[in-house]
Amino acid sequence: MRTYRYFLLLFWVGQPYPTFSTPLSKRTSGFPAKKRALELSGNSKNELNRSKRSWMWNQFFLLEEYTGSDYQYVGKLHSDQDRGDGSLKYILSGDGAGDLFIINENTGDIQATKRLDREEKPVYILRAQAINRRTGRPVEPESEFIIKIHDINDNEPIFTKDVYTATVPEMSDVGTFVVQVTATDADDPTYGNSAKVVYSILQGQPYFSVESETGIIKTALLNMDRENREQYQVVIQAKDMGGQMGGLSGTTTVNITLTDVNDNPPRFPQSTYQFKTPESSPPGTPIGRIKASDADMGENAEIEYSITEGEGLDMFDVVTDQETQEGVITVKKLLDFEKKKVYTLKVEASNPHVEPRFLYLGPFKDAATVRIMVEDVDEPPVFSKLAYILQIREDAQINTTIGSVTAQDPDAARNPVKYSVDRHTDMDRIFNIDSGNGSIFTSKLLDRETLLWHNITVIATEINNPKQSSRVPLYIKVLDVNDNAPEFAEFYETFVCEKAKADQLIQTLRAVDKDDPYSGHQFSFSLAPEAASGSNFTIQDNKDNTAGILTRKNGYNRHEMSTYFLPVVISDNDYPVQSSTGTVTVRVCACDHHGNMQSCHAEALVHPTGLSTGALIAILLCIVTLLGKLLLPASYLPMLRGTHCYSDTLDLPTSPSKAYSPI
Repeated sequence: MRTYRYFLLLFWVGQPYPTFSTPLSKRTSGFPAKKRALELSGNSKNELNRSKRSWMWNQFFLLEEYTGSDYQYVGKLHSDQDRGDGSLKYILSGDGAGDLFIINENTGDIQATKRLDREEKPVYILRAQAINRRTGRPVEPESEFIIKIHDINDNEPIFTKDVYTATVPEMSDVGTFVVQVTATDADDPTYGNSAKVVYSILQGQPYFSVESETGIIKTALLNMDRENREQYQVVIQAKDMGGQMGGLSGTTTVNITLTDVNDNPPRFPQSTYQFKTPESSPPGTPIGRIKASDADMGENAEIEYSITEGEGLDMFDVVTDQETQEGVITVKKLLDFEKKKVYTLKVEASNPHVEPRFLYLGPFKDAATVRIMVEDVDEPPVFSKLAYILQIREDAQINTTIGSVTAQDPDAARNPVKYSVDRHTDMDRIFNIDSGNGSIFTSKLLDRETLLWHNITVIATEINNPKQSSRVPLYIKVLDVNDNAPEFAEFYETFVCEKAKADQLIQTLRAVDKDDPYSGHQFSFSLAPEAASGSNFTIQDNKDNTAGILTRKNGYNRHEMSTYFLPVVISDNDYPVQSSTGTVTVRVCACDHHGNMQSCHAEALVHPTGLSTGALIAILLCIVTLLGKLLLPASYLPMLRGTHCYSDTLDLPTSPSKAYSPI
């Protein structure tokens, strides 16, 4: 059987703060004992009779922040085994035992030796035991009990931040969320209202309000305008005890900034602007700046400028300077004081980023009038054309007038102008110009085949102000005249086979001409008149600017004649007709049966002096004939008249192995 014992717990009110006890859960001892009754003594004077339990503990409540001079009484431990004879000893262990909490080992009285703070430690768990003083053996099993520190309102609410920073758009509706502040209270939230915090606004009305339970700050005033006031400082109080009197409180500061919205249109500070610019200003030149003011900031203050009306829509432009938000008026096209002296423009400034909810305030744009006066400047002469193109025949004589250029002073004074040729563009001084009227004439003969185009520059200078001058390009094209004869496209040297047949083509001829007739080249080919009769070859004109050399007989003997010189006349079809004679060299060669040349050397017998046998015989015959004419009587002369010596038909060879013929 298991023996049950009971341990008596006594507690009462200590001065000046009371302690309280409540029943704890029951624990079963491991000691075998008989059933005992537990006597509970203390302030409550209640007596509990329980069975099957050797210990019954109460939960002690001890007020924090005790300020008395004596130790604070907690309670009393008592065992039913204690007969008051001092045989039992009470022992305390656990949280703070021997330091914060001490026990009278004879009586079981427990006291707190120090001031306790619930916020540091709200609960202490201790263990108690009764032992036999003589044997040291426990008469009761060890068991736990709790001392709970009872809270008092000794902590004020503390905000999570000393200073809050928040923003809210200007012109926000009433009740727009701004920021939420939070305060915490270290007191026990489960006991009374010590930790119940309520928020209120001490500074910042009527612009803002705070929800008492959540700490949410909202706007409380309609149409708060950043341009009137941008910064607000709001002071929020957090008070415990549910805000009742006697509660502790803390405060925090909330710095609220109104952010900008586009609720202001741009406005020009004046309705009219006036600028001046010289007529010589090139496109892109800035003339002046205008600026519309906008009370907003950032992108809400960005402005775009445009020209909407006026006489100079195509003459001027306006762009926005992104850094200064100014409208820069620039020249778009070249100005001319003599044509127009004053321009009037309407320039508009508008916001590119518009919030539709503020359109009821009116159009987010403004307009101003800009007058631009063009100033006269002394301008250089202006040519009637940007460039001149003239033409002249290549056979033109010196001092022939080609054409003229014209320039005049565009200013109202109309100063006289003189002309000249830039000699850097006419180094050979082929052309000249009349300084008074701008007529261009030749000073040297021209040749189209040498240079087709002449590119020169003419200068026009004001006589009264030589610093004012201008230039113009002048392109002169030399027109073709048929002054060049056609000629062979290349040097022609060909051959004919000894066994060639009549009308056999041995060479095709082509010609070129430096001239460039409008209708194209049309060449004709023929043998020179002196070679046309008795020639061994003929010319066939193909009527396509080519011609062919044909054989006129069957067979040629290279031993009799190894080379022929064929004069060919080439004529063009232009006016006046130009022609030239070119010579084609034809060699007589031995060929194979396919007509391929094998050898062109004559194999005649050669005299040591360098003359062939045939040539020597011909010479001797001529000598005999001449002597016969001189020595024979006149009656024999008719007999010799049929004998002639054709020395002009014999071309002495330049080498021992060749003989030549002109055709």
